[in-house]
Amino acid sequence: MTDLQAVEAKKFAEYWKGKGYEKGESQKFWIDLLEHVYGVKNISEFISFEDQVHLDHTSFIDGYIPSTKVLIEQKGLGKDLKKAIKQSDGTYLTPFQQAKRYIVELPVDRHPRWVITCNFGEFWVYDMNKPNGEPEIIKLEDLPKEYYRLNFLVDTGSDHIKREMEISIAAGEIVGLLYDAFSKEYVDPTSKSAMHSLNVLCVRLVFCLYAENAGIFDRYGMFHDYMASFETKRMRSALIELFKVLDTPEDKRDRYLEPELAAFPYVNGGLFSDEDIEIPNFTDEIRDLLLEKASSGFNWKEISPTIFGAVFESTLNPETRRSGGMHYTSIENIHKVIDPLFLDDLKKEFAEICTLTVEKKRVAALQAFQNKLASLKFLEIPTQLLIQFGDSLCA
Repeated sequence: MTDLQAVEAKKFAEYWKGKGYEKGESQKFWIDLLEHVYGVKNISEFISFEDQVHLDHTSFIDGYIPSTKVLIEQKGLGKDLKKAIKQSDGTYLTPFQQAKRYIVELPVDRHPRWVITCNFGEFWVYDMNKPNGEPEIIKLEDLPKEYYRLNFLVDTGSDHIKREMEISIAAGEIVGLLYDAFSKEYVDPTSKSAMHSLNVLCVRLVFCLYAENAGIFDRYGMFHDYMASFETKRMRSALIELFKVLDTPEDKRDRYLEPELAAFPYVNGGLFSDEDIEIPNFTDEIRDLLLEKASSGFNWKEISPTIFGAVFESTLNPETRRSGGMHYTSIENIHKVIDPLFLDDLKKEFAEICTLTVEKKRVAALQAFQNKLASLKFLEIPTQLLIQFGDSLCA
């Protein structure tokens, strides 16, 4: 269950923690990242360093990747990436503004799609299709679990959203295989109760698969190891018992519960509350799909929560999907709604707080803003309502 890229990202993050001299180590930093984390072979052909750009004086672009149109503006360790720095001509520019000044002097076909400002500890990623948008920030310490967010460095004509979509589509195919395999084991798979039960079962399994990868469960592979400890004929009763434990607060559980079950956390919200759903017997095919393909063979933590709903399309049969039931809404379309509705104002408020120069006032304002965010409610849809919605589509 080892993710090689995650392992390399962890090694990279550990090595570069606390290191970073702008002029002496920038190239080594980026070569190390591209070669070992993202698998670039011909590094000298892939990225160029110190390309000249002629302003009223000669300046140099720290890094440029032609194939993926990425421009890099590198600063030293600990440098504030939002702070304006005095330039040789006396002007004050932030690293991003400095990069934009370079872009104006480049041929149009070399204009970057992405600009990255970096201080060895953080990567600030600017999408030049949204030149006035806020940057996405990836911290070096988070790279082992968020390395895919920089895949656009090497994905020609792609970005991390495409990567997330590919992962979600693959996940949906796995869920579809589980759905079909379980469906064959129901006594009457076309009945309303069976279809309701099957939808609930698939949603619960996807949660467990995601939870064991994403740190919701205490240990990586926890669900896999629990289910793998049972023979095929015992897996049905083991799963039913696990669902009951997940729905029971720790202080209300049997004190003599087996340690393997007691280690699972309580999951509130009602996802596991219906104990009357029909769960069919397992087969060797289902066992292999669940343990090898869905668990060991797939890393669920890479799925973006924003597009996680796309996975559940595959829990519905093709006829239902064609009839206009559940459909994936792209991130871009989501932001067309939420940005003008509330997100733009919240970002503006946060930016204004960050400009406060008195630390005591800034901290107080940030705490008040945090409390405000925690109190906001935009839409609340209970799990059971989602399941009922799916049932109505299948009827």
